[in-house]
Amino acid sequence: MIPQLGLGTFRIKGQKITDIVEQAIDIGYRHIDTAQFYENEADVGKALANTSIKRDNLFVTTKVWHENLKRQPLIDSLKRSCDHLQVDQVDLGLIHWPSPDNEVRLETYMEALMEAKSQGLTKHIGVSNFPTDLLRKADQIVGPGNILTNQVELHPFMQNDAVQAACKSLNIQVTAYMPLAVGKVMEDDTLKRIAVDHDASAAQVAIAWLLHKGIIAIPSTTKTSHLRSNFDAQQLSLSEDEMVAIDQLNRNERIVDPDFAPQWDN
Repeated sequence: MIPQLGLGTFRIKGQKITDIVEQAIDIGYRHIDTAQFYENEADVGKALANTSIKRDNLFVTTKVWHENLKRQPLIDSLKRSCDHLQVDQVDLGLIHWPSPDNEVRLETYMEALMEAKSQGLTKHIGVSNFPTDLLRKADQIVGPGNILTNQVELHPFMQNDAVQAACKSLNIQVTAYMPLAVGKVMEDDTLKRIAVDHDASAAQVAIAWLLHKGIIAIPSTTKTSHLRSNFDAQQLSLSEDEMVAIDQLNRNERIVDPDFAPQWDN
């Protein structure tokens, strides 16, 4: 349902992200991921408005920032997101982070997200940065089958095994943000060795590893050459031994850990 390879847009704003999104769509990307916190929804929206690709063939994700988690602010913020993105509805609306210190009750914002869905502001709903306990509680609140994905940091050095297992048990897809570990995959000897064997890049190997696992990957870049290279990773086939070798790189090396983050599983 969610295109397995998408374009992440974190930390890129203005004309630069408009150009990148346009180039990505021209290359063949059909999944664009943004967020209210990125302050680039309007810039992404310009690219979406300029493309000749039919809206039904694009999958657009945004995320509700934790300052908008009360019922009416959440709904109003998603309306603004749709306006900025120049779409009638987003395909996927996520809770970007659980409410810090449970300031807003989980029931409040998950039920509000369901209401936003019923109002047609988002076609599907999901969460981001949810550890297993919160994920299970959120699933109970909205009912099985309603949470489409949990978007979490996931790359060869931070494999989030507990979250992966919980998602599988709940039939929730896993989306990996920061799949290239802010470039660290390019420095790893194992990934570089596998890349040489495939006449590929270490980044392509890291993306292919995720895709082989059925995980959605949303790498970001500002370079057209990397856009194309990341997209071409979909054609890379890894052996079982190579997959195992990458699995063994896990060292729970978390990169994203703000002071308002929830209690992680590992």
